Amino acid sequence: MTFLESLEGHKWQWPILASFVALYLVRMAVRYHRLRYFRGPWGSGFSKLQYDYKVYTGEAHAWCRDVNEKYGPIARIGPNSLITSSSNVWMHINTKPEYKRSKWYFSAVRVEHQRDHIFSQTDTRLHDERRKQIAPGYSGRENLELESSIDYRLLELLDLIRTKYLSDPSRGYINPMDLSKKIQYFTMDVISTLGMGRPGFGMLRADADIDNYIRSSEEGMRIANTFSALRLSWIAQAPVIGKLVCPQSTDVKGFGAMMGACFRAVDERLRDADHDKRRDMLASFIRHKLVGDELKSEVLETLIAGSDTTAGALRATMLYVMANKRVYVKLQEEIDRAVREGRVSGEGVISYSTAKQLPYLQAVIKEGLRVFPPVRNIVPKDVPVGGDTVLVEGKPVFLPGGVDIGFSALAMHRDKKVYGEDADSFRPERWFDANQGKLAAMMKVHELSFGHGRWQCLGRNVAQMELNKAIFERQLFRYFDWAIANPVKPWDAMNALGLFIINDFLVQVSAR
Repeated sequence: MTFLESLEGHKWQWPILASFVALYLVRMAVRYHRLRYFRGPWGSGFSKLQYDYKVYTGEAHAWCRDVNEKYGPIARIGPNSLITSSSNVWMHINTKPEYKRSKWYFSAVRVEHQRDHIFSQTDTRLHDERRKQIAPGYSGRENLELESSIDYRLLELLDLIRTKYLSDPSRGYINPMDLSKKIQYFTMDVISTLGMGRPGFGMLRADADIDNYIRSSEEGMRIANTFSALRLSWIAQAPVIGKLVCPQSTDVKGFGAMMGACFRAVDERLRDADHDKRRDMLASFIRHKLVGDELKSEVLETLIAGSDTTAGALRATMLYVMANKRVYVKLQEEIDRAVREGRVSGEGVISYSTAKQLPYLQAVIKEGLRVFPPVRNIVPKDVPVGGDTVLVEGKPVFLPGGVDIGFSALAMHRDKKVYGEDADSFRPERWFDANQGKLAAMMKVHELSFGHGRWQCLGRNVAQMELNKAIFERQLFRYFDWAIANPVKPWDAMNALGLFIINDFLVQVSAR
């Protein structure tokens, strides 16, 4: 018996069925009508399927850029969703307090079952309160061990390269090194040292992914990306089944095991809190009255966000430098000149304050973040209920209340109107060639690399310090020569929730 046949003899059910259909059609018509003035890909007025498919395939960052380039600085990507490539619009959205994080997206980036951290929190008041508690720990003012902790881990990375991975092409000895893994070990050891207040996971010392923490994290990101694309993220937060889906700190392997190690480290510090004299990130969190599960959640989030984003930036900029001989030579020349002139000591790790005084190094770092933004999720915000008017290229544009609007990092940081016709090229010299007006416009967009306003990345200072000290500081380029092992396909990369999972970045390292 068909569905329609089953309705025979129940004439009263037809009006109910018709009412539901009519209600659905009216709802779709209202949503379509509300954003009718915004252009977008075919079908975006009725479905977000195209965007979701690109999230599933890991191509959302490139697709969003194409959408903005084709349909304008604010374009439609779904019945209720917009995306912008305008830095002015995005700064406005991130500054005005009436805009809130969109729950459909940020709930998908929760790590624990029904527990928010600073990045997933959609309640603006709770977010701001938490930010006040943890922000001092990310700064050098309260975290006095910040720079020295990075230095220790960097020395371990240098020692690992010298003792195990040097090649000697002149003698025909090639010893490929997977730089993607070594960088991940470095950033994971740095952030676990800072976040847990001990010598970290020890991945560099072991030259291994301890307990498969990194692999498990990558697998988790892939799964979360698939769930997000299929609109199934709610399952992980469901009252009963969610506990079975989400990792648990009691797990003996995988991501849950990393959670357990993190939580045990926090418990150890709390037991000795009255006598603890350390001045690190965890001590700062505790001093600012962050306790219990909330403390553990923020430390865990620090490990995840602080490792993957910085590792992505380091890998990408290293690749671009190695692939561009002109940039490679100029960077080495600046480093060597600084040492000869005594601006940089001959031994030890360069200080952050000194690194910031090397102009070409700074241009290389800015250009790396511009060409390869390490975070490319659209991080959507909900427009206030009454709507809002923004300026796009000097013209007022009304955003209806209740819709969500995200941004395309790739479109914004490769905007030819800001960076010139060669915006897709890695050319650090653009930061010197520009006149004052153009340079100001470039810097304005560059500042958005780490977010803006109340949503700005708390780990910005840590990431910048690692960028300056690690790949581009004088040690790596003073003592080693670098070559890409496979220029045709230098690495395997996948976008998962806006973060890049990068593997098989094989390089040849030789002593200078």
